[in-house]
Amino acid sequence: MPSRTDRAARVAVLADSDTRWKWGVLTARRITTESAGSAGSTGSGGPTGFVLRGRATPTARQLAETGVSDVPPREVTGAEFLREVRDGDYDVIVLALVGGTVRAVLQGLAELAQERRPVIVTGYVGVVYEKLADGLLLRHGADVVLANSRHDAERFRAVYEGVGADAECVVEAALPFLGGAPHTPEPGRDTLVFAAQPSVPATKAERAYVLRRLVEHARLHPDREVLLKLRSKPGEHTTHLEEFPYQKLVRELPVPPNFRLVYGHMGEVLDRTDLLVTVSSTAALEALHRRIPTAVLTDLGVREALGNHHFIGSGLLTSFDRLDARSVPRPDEEWLARQGVAADLPYEKAFDAARERVAELLDGPPPPPIAPYYTQGTAGGYLPTVLARHRLDLTAPEPRESGVRRIVREAARGAYRHGVQRVAPVIRRLGEI
Repeated sequence: MPSRTDRAARVAVLADSDTRWKWGVLTARRITTESAGSAGSTGSGGPTGFVLRGRATPTARQLAETGVSDVPPREVTGAEFLREVRDGDYDVIVLALVGGTVRAVLQGLAELAQERRPVIVTGYVGVVYEKLADGLLLRHGADVVLANSRHDAERFRAVYEGVGADAECVVEAALPFLGGAPHTPEPGRDTLVFAAQPSVPATKAERAYVLRRLVEHARLHPDREVLLKLRSKPGEHTTHLEEFPYQKLVRELPVPPNFRLVYGHMGEVLDRTDLLVTVSSTAALEALHRRIPTAVLTDLGVREALGNHHFIGSGLLTSFDRLDARSVPRPDEEWLARQGVAADLPYEKAFDAARERVAELLDGPPPPPIAPYYTQGTAGGYLPTVLARHRLDLTAPEPRESGVRRIVREAARGAYRHGVQRVAPVIRRLGEI
């Protein structure tokens, strides 16, 4: 049988949000090609893309804004994806999904019982600051679990080894979307960008506080452009649902002319950024990699729920009061290196180990049966609940859909999304009155 590395690997990416789609596509390119190219490159080539149909399914605008592919991914259910894998000839599958969904898809892939199954790769889209153990154990069973830094690789292996699970799957890499030109100040330009997150902070009061301080900062410094970088427009959702969009909160405030909301590709926004401010967004790592001055806020506390505890020891923690006084933090170089940011090795080298591991698996004997840590034997009171949230029944007949039925289904799905994204948060708030 000819080696699968004798030809270009056929790769599929399954994602469940716009940010994970971006991570999945760029990861696929970096681990399956000799030359990964730039993080922001676009094109019609590359992996075959799929996005899971659900409450946070990204819109066409959101997918296009990631800038990673000119070919939109196909929207599928979990069962439809498994049928595609069963009937296709994929060499590598990148699962860019939340942990529970990864475990469910692993179960479905195992049940396909293919003679030679694809190599399965998964990981995290950014900073891992919560549910470390559970998220990792749900991902166990993939052939490669990518760690975005030396720091993460050490933590991941410690978790697996600590419960007696095989830790060989952990491979150190980096965030695949780091890159771009180093920061170069321009005479007369002074731009502060706040990288918003959909669920951090979570409460209306905390989000209103952040917004008010940004507006006040813009008013204090009329010579500085203050941009609030948003990831989704009203009615759209990304990795997490957003109950209190900044677009709505800002209507309650008078804003100066040097303050405005912006959308778009984060790399393009960073091209004109002179100071990146955030609570805990992965955008901080993108900015630091480009040597853009970066600040992580402590105004709402340094808390696990916010994720800014991840930046303890970075030298980046600061407050709006200090920013108002024009004080800019200086990052700790050792901390940066452990996070895979501005590391001592060239960035392109960060993916060599993952690329070699995938090539070995493709060129060697058939991969062994999928063997996750969470099984009926190890987690009999938990695993059924995880799997029950996902309908992956391959034995159910696949309906033949007419054009009218497809239109009706799309309308129903739109109504469902509206209910989940717009109506449900209002009902929850009314229940709290």
